Amino acid sequence: MHRLPLSLASVLGLFLIASLAGCGSGRESGTPLTNVATTKNPLVAQYDVTTFDPASVWVEFGPDASYGRQTSMMAASDSSPRQATVLVAGMKAKSTYHMRAHVEYPDGTSWVDADHTFKTGPLPSYNQLTLTVTRPSPSLNVAQSGVELLDVTATGTKNLRGAVADLDGNIIWYQDFNSTDLWPFPIKTMPNGDILLNLADELREINLVGDVIRTVTVSGDLNSRMQLAGFTSFHLDGIHHDIATLPNGHLILLGNATKTFTNLPGYPGDTRVIGDVLVDLDPDWNPVWTWSSFDHLDINRHLMGLPDWTHSNAVIYSPDDGNLMVSMRHQSWVIKIDYADGNGTGGILWRLGNEGDFSIDGGDPSQWFYAQHYPQIVSDSGSLMTLTIFDNGNLREDDVGNQCTGSYPACYSRAILMQVDESAKTASVQWQDAPGYYSFWGGSIGVLENGDVEFAMSSPFANPIGSRIMEVTQTATPEIVWQMDIAGGNAYRAYRIPSLYPGVTWH
Repeated sequence: MHRLPLSLASVLGLFLIASLAGCGSGRESGTPLTNVATTKNPLVAQYDVTTFDPASVWVEFGPDASYGRQTSMMAASDSSPRQATVLVAGMKAKSTYHMRAHVEYPDGTSWVDADHTFKTGPLPSYNQLTLTVTRPSPSLNVAQSGVELLDVTATGTKNLRGAVADLDGNIIWYQDFNSTDLWPFPIKTMPNGDILLNLADELREINLVGDVIRTVTVSGDLNSRMQLAGFTSFHLDGIHHDIATLPNGHLILLGNATKTFTNLPGYPGDTRVIGDVLVDLDPDWNPVWTWSSFDHLDINRHLMGLPDWTHSNAVIYSPDDGNLMVSMRHQSWVIKIDYADGNGTGGILWRLGNEGDFSIDGGDPSQWFYAQHYPQIVSDSGSLMTLTIFDNGNLREDDVGNQCTGSYPACYSRAILMQVDESAKTASVQWQDAPGYYSFWGGSIGVLENGDVEFAMSSPFANPIGSRIMEVTQTATPEIVWQMDIAGGNAYRAYRIPSLYPGVTWH
């Protein structure tokens, strides 16, 4: 059954009873006390465990008493009595779930709680998302396990903008912004189990309920911290599109700055140009390194015009050499920057893409990516690197250099795996899937553990379908294993994550 939270007097009273009951038993301090309560997120339960002894706690849960899913393990507090609060998330709306806690002691013994039931609430009434899942090729292997993280962009209307769905299309977690002008850009899971949100003027870390763990604003805090740290070459106007989480706990923010130029070719008078910048935050969210596109790139190369000069959309950490890669959509380049784990000069090591530092296999410019999104490192060994890239295809050049205009089929989008030789400065497309659509903005891509490739097309269709996500085989003729169509919103990104908990995979 569903219990209300225990009062302090109740806890202390039960503590005394449990302590006395524990005398002569296998554990001196008695049996743990537990309680399950609702939270402000109707899809998240709060499971409180009072252990009295040092212990670690995790919870299993599911639609019946066979459970099937579990949370991460967390240590009880050092205070007396010792407490562990486990937030249980990953449940469908308006459904009854069973759950029970497991307590693990340092001496190898354990304790299992009795079964509790918990009923989730409804999704917000303003939700406009409809998720439709199909599996067009049932003879193929099953889809990669996990859940789908949805990063939905919208303006002027309320909607579910940060959500997680199971592979049947049921929303099992969301963040309620209760606003028409806030959306995550992007939303990411963190190694500690929290959720990281980029909200244009604000970087926010929340827990699974939505409670703010910490926050910093560009206008109120971050620029001041940069000034105090001596980073004065630019004023940060906002953060956008991506955040890289590094193994050492640092965050690399992608942001905008502006600079005024006079009488640029084709732009008489003053032009206030928007360029991309990077800010490296240490684990305490203090700036320790910065980088500006204005210091390293030619202002007169602007494939999509001014003032939006570079329009980057991804920053990627390279663990092989400690450097950074940035996807610059309005340059149709992925550039590599000398970061050297915070000790680099910021110099551009190479520019990957048409008119960059690499040659494409066969010399056909149509094989390059154009206005791309979400490059990710699949493998990196010596000078050879394999990248996944969602190739949107805006202004794609054909085999003689003519740019496409308008819509499909002149312009088309692809999911590609590209092999890059950093020493020889050569690149080749190793695999591609061009499903016959043109997604002129957004998108994401990744290679899953089972070898399939999943990619999201943010806007390939007219209404009612806003976005399409596909898991396909990595074969010469890709076959669709799993597909999700989104109506009522557009997914800037959508990709598979193992679960809502670090170190846990849901099957």
